[in-house]
Amino acid sequence: MGVLSGVRVLEFEAIGPAPFGCMLLADMGADVLRVDRPVAAGDLGPKISGKHKNVTGRGRRSITLDLKEPASADTVLELMSKADIVVEGFRPGTMERLGIGPDAALARNPKLVYGRMTGWGQTGPLAHRAGHDLNYIALSGVLSAIGRAGEAPVPPLNLVGDYGGGGMLLALGVVAALVNVQRGGAGQVVDAAMIEGAAQLGTTIFGLVASGNWREARESNLLDGGTPWYDSYRTRDGHYMAVGAVESRFYAELLEKLGLADADLPAQHDRKGWPVLRQRFAAAFAERTRDEWCRAFDGSDACVAPVLGFAEAPEHPQNRARGSFVEFDGVVQPAPAPRFSGTPSEISRPAPQRGEGGRDALREWGFDDERIAGL
Repeated sequence: MGVLSGVRVLEFEAIGPAPFGCMLLADMGADVLRVDRPVAAGDLGPKISGKHKNVTGRGRRSITLDLKEPASADTVLELMSKADIVVEGFRPGTMERLGIGPDAALARNPKLVYGRMTGWGQTGPLAHRAGHDLNYIALSGVLSAIGRAGEAPVPPLNLVGDYGGGGMLLALGVVAALVNVQRGGAGQVVDAAMIEGAAQLGTTIFGLVASGNWREARESNLLDGGTPWYDSYRTRDGHYMAVGAVESRFYAELLEKLGLADADLPAQHDRKGWPVLRQRFAAAFAERTRDEWCRAFDGSDACVAPVLGFAEAPEHPQNRARGSFVEFDGVVQPAPAPRFSGTPSEISRPAPQRGEGGRDALREWGFDDERIAGL
């Protein structure tokens, strides 16, 4: 009985941000029914092993419909009439051409929240152009700040565009619109664009730029690796420790733990002295292994943490204590978040195969057996 228990979400098969946003809704208890193509879509990028577990597809049931078949539009509109939220990630105009766009849907269900997830948004000169996460964050301004000085910007996986600026923005938008409906408002379209979500993630940086407190050159600022006390350092065994000793009292503790408290060093905020500090920090961290440094900084407020791999993170004591990762369907994966004290979230089921669980879902959504058999 999650916080969104009783909310019906109709999701259309996609990759990236839309499935991630729907995973968040499903984790919180929403009944998410995914409309899949009868067969897998064409080239969706690099081929993934058949052993791949679609973790972001968890918590759904599936029905298969060929949306290009005219009869499918009637079925979809009937489903939309029973849904609270619709989520689709097609290019602008695709749903309209299929006869299942927001105008047709809201005519059937005036309280419907119609979520649309794209990279560029529903309007503008790029709206109909293809793109991926890296393209969207490039035009948001955010990518320009990520990477080492004098080198090309570094792709931050696809976390900034697809997931942070995309799926999470979408989930927030449709839930906010649903709250508005439950307060007596009308249904509406939620236009979530990754280019805008990525820009929103950079709001603080835009403020620093406006006030003259951010340099456009990479590695010349507080949070981009420009300072020696906000960066990662290689240890003797080839691992890394992440240092974030921004405040003066934490910085002082960092120097103490590194054995540099009494060293003749430049002041923390002496920009000209940063190369010297970086050199001394690097030399110090290189003297011990990552595990040795973990023990040295245990219980410390120096803001130092080991850089863990994906396989290591679930085993860290902090993550184990909070149950931040769970094993479900044979896969260790992030647990639902955030935490709700009265209506805890949970993973209800693994990602479905095409059509899996669809008959039961349709019955619960009000379709009789004869209609289901016809589908």
